[in-house]
Amino acid sequence: MRVKRYVVDSMPDALQKIRTDLGKDAVILNTKEIRTGGFLGLFGKKKIEVIAAIDASNAAANAANQQRAAAPHMQQPRVQAPANNLQAVKQQTHMSDFPDVPDVFAPVSPAREPVAVKTAHEAPAAPLYAAQQSYSPVSVNAPNRPNAKDEHLLEELKQMKEMMHKLTKAADVSNLPEPLQQIEQRLYDQEVDALLVRQIIDETLADFELADEPVTEESAKQIIKSKLGQVFQSDKSKQISPNTRVVHFVGPTGVGKTTTIAKLAAEQVLKYQRKVGFITSDTYRIAAIEQLKTYATILNVPLEVVFSPQDLSKAFHNLADCDIIFMDTAGRNFRNEMYVSELNSLLKTQGNSETILVLSLTTKYRDMRAITNNFNKFKLDKVIFTKMDETDSYGAIVNIVHEFTLQISYVANGQNVPDDITEMNEWQIIDLLLEEPKA
Repeated sequence: MRVKRYVVDSMPDALQKIRTDLGKDAVILNTKEIRTGGFLGLFGKKKIEVIAAIDASNAAANAANQQRAAAPHMQQPRVQAPANNLQAVKQQTHMSDFPDVPDVFAPVSPAREPVAVKTAHEAPAAPLYAAQQSYSPVSVNAPNRPNAKDEHLLEELKQMKEMMHKLTKAADVSNLPEPLQQIEQRLYDQEVDALLVRQIIDETLADFELADEPVTEESAKQIIKSKLGQVFQSDKSKQISPNTRVVHFVGPTGVGKTTTIAKLAAEQVLKYQRKVGFITSDTYRIAAIEQLKTYATILNVPLEVVFSPQDLSKAFHNLADCDIIFMDTAGRNFRNEMYVSELNSLLKTQGNSETILVLSLTTKYRDMRAITNNFNKFKLDKVIFTKMDETDSYGAIVNIVHEFTLQISYVANGQNVPDDITEMNEWQIIDLLLEEPKA
């Protein structure tokens, strides 16, 4: 008895090797999937282990059998293999030209005897090529069923198919009245969140169906304006509270925090006659201190520079007679949480305080969302949008307010100090969202 073990990538590879090594009449005793390689049992490559056998007692007559097989009219009687401890060897017709190889496996114990293999008395040997036409791995200890990973993959494919069907159905707006289709497209062009747009359109259509009224462009626009206004609705004040002692300005690099501080400080000095003080911790950027110092000189307000959280108490002591203090923080890489967390030690102040996030409308909403997510750890109170004059896309304002429930405060639409900043008018933003696209 010659028993050989093969570890191959696929069953066709095993069949080819078995035919070459053991001949066409070799019998496959067992197949199972195994994993090889990897690290500590992980990341192993999936392989197939095949155990095949052939009777070695007829190896001496192999050459004669091959010569007789060359004559078409000669028929060689089939030789029944003697019974052995495997009781799984089938009748042999041809033998291999390869020399006998010692057994690499001990006889299989009765408990692990292949249940799918019959003896030579029960059935004739099946041709080896039949395994190539229909192959299903046989496990000795488990029933023949699909691999759990394959079942999981099929389930995921099914879910993806259902999801694509739903998305295709949702994207089909042919059933919408023409006015709603136009407004929906305008909101998409303004980069308003798709789920929010779909929710507003569905609610608007339901309102028309409930009222049993025809959908016109004017009536549809009025209902959608009302629903967008509900997104902005808040009972908080947009202005800086009169009771606020310290206002922290946070945000990423390049959004215009320092210029925004100068504009708001001028409003407090000129409009509300409050005594203002500046604190800056932006010691990383070249000439950042000089920029704020220039604004402080023009407005005739004191400025304190802090290099570490330990300097804060001294700065607040020097500005004790100020009605309100504006604190400019360093713009850091918002993707680095270590840099962002440094601000936490600078935002701990005594008395009433507000933390305002400054965002640029020229930033992609995907980045704007990540920025807000990181800075939201510091209990943001309000949000200011800058560079409104440099874009014609305003959907990010709706998205930020809807997703993070932040109170909108001011919007900056230029670099002139102190003119180019106003309180955010949500109805003006809604009109810009719904207006006809410019040529």
